[in-house]
Amino acid sequence: MAEIVPEDASQFPIRASSTPSPWHPSTSTSTSDLEYVAEPFDSEKLPSTLVSGIRPFLRVANQIESESPRVAYICRFHAFEKAHLLDPHSSGRGVRQFKTALLQRLEKDDNITFMKRKEKSDARELKSFYDKKKLAYTPETASVLFEVLKAVLAGTGPEILASGENNKENSGLYGPYNILPLHPRGGQQVIMLFPEIKAAVSAVCNVRGLPLANSSHKTSTHADLLEWLESWFGFQKGNVANQREHIILLLANIQSRLNPKPTSMSKLDDRVVNELMGKLFKNYVTWCKFLGRKSNIWLPSVKQEVQQYKILYSSLYLLIWGEASNLRLMPECLCYIFHNMAYELYGVLSGAVSLNTGEKVLPAYGGECESFLKNVITPIYDVIYEEAQKNRNGVSDHSMWRNYDDLNEFFWSNDCFKIGWPMRLDNDFFCTSSSSEQEWLGKTNFVEIRSFWHLFRSFDRMWTFFVLALQVMIIMAWHNLEMPLQLIDPVIFEDVLSIFITNAVLRLIQVPAASNYIETSNWRICKVLSWWCQNQLYVGRGTQEGLMSLLKYTIFWVILLSSKFLFGYYFEIKPLVESTKQITKVDVNGYDWQELFPQAKSNAGAILAIWAPILLVYFMDTQIWYSIFCTIFGGMYGIIHHIGEIRTMGMVRSRFHTLPSAFNDSLVPHSKPKEKKRTLRSFLENRIFKDSKVKGNDLTKFALVWNQIIDSFRSEDLISNREMELMTMPLSLDLSCGPARWPLFLLATKFSTAVNMAAAFVGKYEQLLRKIKKDDYMLCAIEECYNSVKSIFKILVIGDLEKSVVGDIFDKVETSIQNSSLLVDFKMKALPSLRDKFAQLVQLLFDNKQAQKDKVVILLQDIFEILIKDMMIDGHRVLDAISYSHIMKRIEDDLFGDHEWDLFASLVPNSVIRFPLPDSGSLKELVKRLYLLLTAKETAMDIPTNIEARRRISFLATSLFMNMPSAPKVRNMLSFSVMTPYFMEEVNFSEEDLHSSEDGTSILTYMQKIYPDEWKNFLERLGPKATSEEQRYWASFRGQTLSRTVRGMMYYRKALKLQAFLDRASDQEICKGHIAIERGHKKNSQQPLSAELDALADMKFTYVISCQKFAAQKSSGDPRAKDIIDLMIRYPSLRIAYIEEKEEIVGSSPRKVYSSVLIKAENNLDQEIYRIKLPGEPIIGEGKPENQNHAIIFTRGDALQTIDMNQDNYLEEAYKMRNVLEEFLRRHGEHAPTILGLREHIFTGSVSSLAGFMSYQETSFVTIGQRFLSNPLRVRFHYGHPDIFDRLFHLTRGGISKASKTINLSEDVFAGYNSTLRQGCITYNEYIQVGKGRDVGLNQISKFEAKVTNGNSEQALSRDIYRLGRRFDFFRMLSCYFTTVGFYFNNLISILGVYVFLYGQLYLILSGLEKELLTEARTQNMKSLETALASQSFLQLGLLTGLPMVMELGLEKGFRAALNDFILMQLQMASVFFTFSLGTKAHYFGRTILHGGAKYRPTGRKFVVFHANFTENYQLYSRSHFVKGFELVFLLVVYNLFRRSYESRVAYLIITYSSWFMALTWLFTPFLFNPSGFGWQKIVEDWEDWKRWMKNQGGIGVLPDKSWESWWDAEHAHLRHSGLSSRIFEVLLSLRFFIYQYGLVYHLDISQENKTFVVYMLSWLVIVAIVALVKAVDEGRRWLSAKYHLLFRFFKLLILLGVIACIIVLSSICRLSMMDLIICCFAFIPTGWGLLSIVQVLRPKIEEYGIWEPIKVIAHAYDYGMGSVLFAPIAALAWIPVISAIQTRVLFNQAFNRQLQIQPILAGKSKYR
Repeated sequence: MAEIVPEDASQFPIRASSTPSPWHPSTSTSTSDLEYVAEPFDSEKLPSTLVSGIRPFLRVANQIESESPRVAYICRFHAFEKAHLLDPHSSGRGVRQFKTALLQRLEKDDNITFMKRKEKSDARELKSFYDKKKLAYTPETASVLFEVLKAVLAGTGPEILASGENNKENSGLYGPYNILPLHPRGGQQVIMLFPEIKAAVSAVCNVRGLPLANSSHKTSTHADLLEWLESWFGFQKGNVANQREHIILLLANIQSRLNPKPTSMSKLDDRVVNELMGKLFKNYVTWCKFLGRKSNIWLPSVKQEVQQYKILYSSLYLLIWGEASNLRLMPECLCYIFHNMAYELYGVLSGAVSLNTGEKVLPAYGGECESFLKNVITPIYDVIYEEAQKNRNGVSDHSMWRNYDDLNEFFWSNDCFKIGWPMRLDNDFFCTSSSSEQEWLGKTNFVEIRSFWHLFRSFDRMWTFFVLALQVMIIMAWHNLEMPLQLIDPVIFEDVLSIFITNAVLRLIQVPAASNYIETSNWRICKVLSWWCQNQLYVGRGTQEGLMSLLKYTIFWVILLSSKFLFGYYFEIKPLVESTKQITKVDVNGYDWQELFPQAKSNAGAILAIWAPILLVYFMDTQIWYSIFCTIFGGMYGIIHHIGEIRTMGMVRSRFHTLPSAFNDSLVPHSKPKEKKRTLRSFLENRIFKDSKVKGNDLTKFALVWNQIIDSFRSEDLISNREMELMTMPLSLDLSCGPARWPLFLLATKFSTAVNMAAAFVGKYEQLLRKIKKDDYMLCAIEECYNSVKSIFKILVIGDLEKSVVGDIFDKVETSIQNSSLLVDFKMKALPSLRDKFAQLVQLLFDNKQAQKDKVVILLQDIFEILIKDMMIDGHRVLDAISYSHIMKRIEDDLFGDHEWDLFASLVPNSVIRFPLPDSGSLKELVKRLYLLLTAKETAMDIPTNIEARRRISFLATSLFMNMPSAPKVRNMLSFSVMTPYFMEEVNFSEEDLHSSEDGTSILTYMQKIYPDEWKNFLERLGPKATSEEQRYWASFRGQTLSRTVRGMMYYRKALKLQAFLDRASDQEICKGHIAIERGHKKNSQQPLSAELDALADMKFTYVISCQKFAAQKSSGDPRAKDIIDLMIRYPSLRIAYIEEKEEIVGSSPRKVYSSVLIKAENNLDQEIYRIKLPGEPIIGEGKPENQNHAIIFTRGDALQTIDMNQDNYLEEAYKMRNVLEEFLRRHGEHAPTILGLREHIFTGSVSSLAGFMSYQETSFVTIGQRFLSNPLRVRFHYGHPDIFDRLFHLTRGGISKASKTINLSEDVFAGYNSTLRQGCITYNEYIQVGKGRDVGLNQISKFEAKVTNGNSEQALSRDIYRLGRRFDFFRMLSCYFTTVGFYFNNLISILGVYVFLYGQLYLILSGLEKELLTEARTQNMKSLETALASQSFLQLGLLTGLPMVMELGLEKGFRAALNDFILMQLQMASVFFTFSLGTKAHYFGRTILHGGAKYRPTGRKFVVFHANFTENYQLYSRSHFVKGFELVFLLVVYNLFRRSYESRVAYLIITYSSWFMALTWLFTPFLFNPSGFGWQKIVEDWEDWKRWMKNQGGIGVLPDKSWESWWDAEHAHLRHSGLSSRIFEVLLSLRFFIYQYGLVYHLDISQENKTFVVYMLSWLVIVAIVALVKAVDEGRRWLSAKYHLLFRFFKLLILLGVIACIIVLSSICRLSMMDLIICCFAFIPTGWGLLSIVQVLRPKIEEYGIWEPIKVIAHAYDYGMGSVLFAPIAALAWIPVISAIQTRVLFNQAFNRQLQIQPILAGKSKYR
């Protein structure tokens, strides 16, 4: 019989004859060969050229090796064959080594496995094994075995081949799948049995009547419509498989939501296809109308074919989109492609004839494999790629290359049709550089230029309005008007009318409804009118809101602007106008310097100096007014919407009885929701006063969900076992629940309190009852205790006499209660003793041990003795009954003796009590609950003790009373996906990181210190034997790791399964189902239900993580790849998408091929589901949006939630997801929502005070800020995750972010801009929250703020902001400006205002103008200056008040707690932090707009705080803060030295305190907030490191953090790539430093009152001399320092002596004083810095000259000097030990409050940790 023979054995390497052939095994085998030990062959680390082709065979071989070594050998041999066929010359990287290793393994296993073969041949062996195991293994494994079997049978004789013919039909039975097992064997899986799935599959598989493709190999019938499209248009098989499942799920989910329901759910309703087409093609139809083209979606006249055609068109679009790669970011480009292919599709379907060729219309590119990718996608992708390369990693100017928007907007004009179809590649669109044949098209519709004028251009209506308003106020002030009505005066009115030019009127007065109609209409007259107003564009039309929204935000802005103008007029403009009048009358004759413009009239310089800062304040103080009114209105809005209604656990306790009703109203679906009329009463009921009555059927579902939430708290270790017991609600079938049975933490101590109250009470029963009823939970505790005791005694007591006695006592109690005679019939003083006895009894019953039966009897006797003798008034009757029964019993039994009869002490064999109690779970729970109820000492205020658990419960309780849509059933809800982009961040903390303590405290120890209660709960849950893997997860779940995010997002699936169960179950079934679930579904009857719930969750929810580098991580052995696979194993429904870069052998050379791959976990390994080849490298723009874009094709559903990998989710919030998704079905004004904004909770706020500041700041923005942006302002955009997108809306409009390099650095917000410009609507919902982590150290926070500010700078240049500013109505435009780029620009203006004010004062003082003005005494200049200074102080306070933060804290914590927090924040130097942050924003915003340099700045997300050394701080803050801080100090010191207007030092400090505060803050904040910043040991280490850094030489390959020279070059690199205008502007800004020298040299004693220009010119000799000395020293160092070191030192000594000699001579001859030397420092140091700034701009022109080296030496001296000046006070303070302790306490106050030992943690931390 034939053995395995390769198809072409000559291709394989020839082995030595001594080696047995794998296909002809030797018959002689040694005994040792038979000792076979299964050893897996590495199937994971494979060459990239082979990985997809051979990995499945190697994996299956490893899997089956223990069962059948020979079959495993055959699989490996087949893998070897495939490897050789894929790369016969072994030219790929690592292929030769792999082949060698595999061949060696085959040679080793050949003989051994041959002897273990059971059949006569390898073919029979494999066939036999396959037949036996094909049903036992997964479909994927069976599929691999079948492929190997086919290969083997291909080389066998007719006998075996015939037996294999029956298996050919099985070739398509198996295959990996994602959600729907669409292979033939998958039809019996539960999800495929859903009627809506069946209907969708049936519709997609309807290929009846479709023409077959012309290709000979495609003449067979097709399985479905997508396969038919593949045959005609050449789509990839992976894309077809992916979109097949996609469209089936879309159709099925729409079918499940239909209302009214179709008559047959198994047949696809026409409404389903219509709805899907409406969503998919709305943008396409609009595009066609815009360009005046007819849609190419043609439907047949035969009704039976309409649905088929619609599905074909929808499938065609999805297939185009699924394979479009980077073109997905160009939606109108996809419209163009679809437009042409739809025309071809209809031609194929209808047999149409082309008017041009006269032949049948056929696809232009045919249906060959990958034809669509090669011929359609790749040419356009090549244009994108080549244009992106011209960006040069953000260095090139935006105008030099076309970004995604430029290329997409080419398809907004009819010029795009010149490309033709098939596409003409010689069209100018495909030209990326001009040539003789083609012309580069350049930018489309918009050019981004680095200039501040973009802000004026985009919002010119606002600037015009402010300028006109300023002019009006100046006119009013000039005429000294007090009231606006005085403008009626004809003379004044004539002046005022001069401002109302027609242009301003046209810009301000708009009719939103009319303009909305004009912009969206396609009538020619409307297009003409639209063109008259502004350029006709595809986007930005119809952005106007409805009248109600317009009215709300108009009223807001009218109130705000009225306040601004009133304040500005009375406190800014009017005082200055009066002063200005007086200044113009003063005749200044003498100046203290050489006045440059002596002929200037009216003292223009003085007027400019006092007006300039006020004008800056005027133009930016709207931002302050916005903060004030946002605080007021946002707070009111929050109160109306129940924000913070339940803030504490005390409030939760008081309102807990209303939660079941609120839960039922909000989170439980109702069969027929009643729509109430929108009346004032309904508004008050829904928004203010919620119905709080508890209904009988509310409790069961609420109790089950509540218990699941508490269980999740326990699994997260937020609560202990004890707390879990006290917080769980009882849910049982066997026992009578009675009324409500609340969690024990509400009832704890209530019963004991009631017992003590009753024992001490004197009065009537009614009075006692009223007193008890004041506390509902006390009454519930009494009733539950009574009912529980009664139930337990019914089971415990079985003796007839005892049952009779017990019954009599219970009857007596109940009768007394009914007759209100309880206090008469019973004595209550013995009640505490009775309670104690009961507690002891219940404890014994809970232990339930036979050995304790005697104790139970004694306790029962004690209880009844207390009841009968001490409490019951007529207890003797019970005793008489017992005696009588005793006598009768003795007579009956003929028992006579001297002993007395005792209750519960039976002398007969049958016991009178049933003990131990029956082993019933419900009974045991009842006994346990009763015991806790009797003995629990905790109060509701103490449970839970964990702060996070308390916060989450409070928020859940509050959210139930908010206005949210009614919940649909899970089957009827919108389906959704969650997507998380991941790069190289932490998945889990590694074992090494977790325990390593080489350079400090380990992460595990750190976490144990920060979360001591949770660590204690963790040990309690798992015990001391907790594995290291569990410890890794515990620590990782408390860091900013991917595993934490995945755990949180997978709560959605858990919630959906439970909700699906609740949707279909009655209360009784809920109890049964709950018990079964708790027992792990052990009963077979629960398996189908569980499978159905899983299937329903799969149909509604998908989670995809886009792990961009997973393939590279896996091939390199990165442990993060293993962690990612572990996550998939832990959560089987999790999917991972990644970009695979592999080499493909083309000819004889490898070529890089990129693919998008989706995988899942199978058999503890990753299994490929879909593979879609890409046209090239997908990451060509910004990394994160490109990463999202490649993976979005694997998402499913109607909605898509974007989640960052530093976020978290909670089970209780996941229950609200279906409510949130219903928001998409609500209309908000003119438009339906397209993005749903969600609230975020910052979970990193407790790490340090800095983390707390960041948390408060972020929380105020994501709550009160976004709340107000959404409603009433209607300008909320997408500010990052966790927003939820209308997936189909954004799928057809460019995706969920923009990805152009640099300009789209803040990629998230552009999704919001794009959505709004395309007539979308963005809402905000606060009843659901998602956790989010933030940076916790100052350096990380600063980098984050720099990144955000960089992004906002690029936004200011973008076309999106320009179009929003131009298309919004006036007041909405104001909202847009002040909440986006305007906020950052106003930060810059506020900083600029400080400098303008101080330089203005410097001018007044040094020029002598101020002295002259005061001397003349003709004006009260003091008043005008005070006005300007007061405005400056107000400016600073306005920016630092943080009013929205305080308001939100007040809403959510209570205003008293908010005030305490605010005071504590100030004590922790919050104002210092926010002032420092202000400088960060101003610096990076201004620099990025002028010079670019915007880039992603990784901040690191480690959850530890470490000490940053001085060098690191200096590198990060030198130019952004330190230089500017020193400049302020220079200004303030010089101002103080020469001031004339204020003789009082106190007055000077009052006027300039804010400027001093800012200066000192910018200089020393990095050291104040640096952990261990004042530790002496750290100071010494930092100084050594600083000196080393300053000394090290730079150069090629030397990193900036290793050398000052490298850092200096990198810090100014942006200037080398700036445009000419930006460089000129930078030079002009640097000229401000020369005013010091110009003004101060005239005040030197050596000048001898000479005011001529010669003095200033002579002062430059000093600068020249300094440069010459530096040059001399530098040359001396070069020539002498190495060989003649002593001579060089002598040379430097001579220079020093020469300088000293010159000073002495000048002092003697020219009266140079010591004060002159000090003033010279203030004069020449700024001049030197100004020169350095200018030469940096001019560096490319002068770098090659010899002067450059002295310049570097001077720059080095400046940085060394600044560093030394900064270091000196820090070192001095470090000598005082208490300073370090105070700093640590301030930074980690919360840690101290929790009694954590923070100092040992800090002592070991370093920046490398």
